[in-house]
Amino acid sequence: MATTLRQPIPAPLHDSAAPAADAATEQRETAVLAGGCFWGVQSVFQRVKGVVRTAVGYSGGAAATANYRTVCSEETNHAEALEIVFDPSIISYGTLLRIFFSVVHDPTQLNRQGADVGTSYRSVIFYTSEPQREIARAYIEQLDAAQVFDKPIVTQLVPLVAFYRGEEYHQDYAIKNPHNPYIQVCDLPKIADLEQQFPDLFQEYVR
Repeated sequence: MATTLRQPIPAPLHDSAAPAADAATEQRETAVLAGGCFWGVQSVFQRVKGVVRTAVGYSGGAAATANYRTVCSEETNHAEALEIVFDPSIISYGTLLRIFFSVVHDPTQLNRQGADVGTSYRSVIFYTSEPQREIARAYIEQLDAAQVFDKPIVTQLVPLVAFYRGEEYHQDYAIKNPHNPYIQVCDLPKIADLEQQFPDLFQEYVR
């Protein structure tokens, strides 16, 4: 019996234009996204062509509470987040959001992703500019209007105040711990979905 391949959600109708090529100038932009445990979010985006580097950390709360032990109390307003530095001449901000909604997490789950429950696992787009805010707002409206998901998207759209890099043992966690049962069950399927749904954007990650 043939296997039905999952298809990515529609591309955003409103997106940023690729900057003009300039060999003398490196193009770099930053996106900060939160969609459940940051191990899995990083394991996807570090395999996307055009992503220069990623780091897991915390956004939404104060600097004094930006550590794993305190964030786990669910009283800090931090979300486990991923900082993504990308080359907009290779991949657009809207395409990053398309991957975020298609592969990384379920944007209709409020304050949780699967068995991970709490506000630190909430879905958030921390926009770093007005164009990012507008692209994200329009895309969420587009997807909701098309009823792409069975329920409305609950992803928060919040201006980035600060991103606090997480502890070193959390960085590249899925790479460092490939046999961890959580990684096997929750994160490896996301990597497989990325490769299947976005083959032209997929690349193996090499530290």
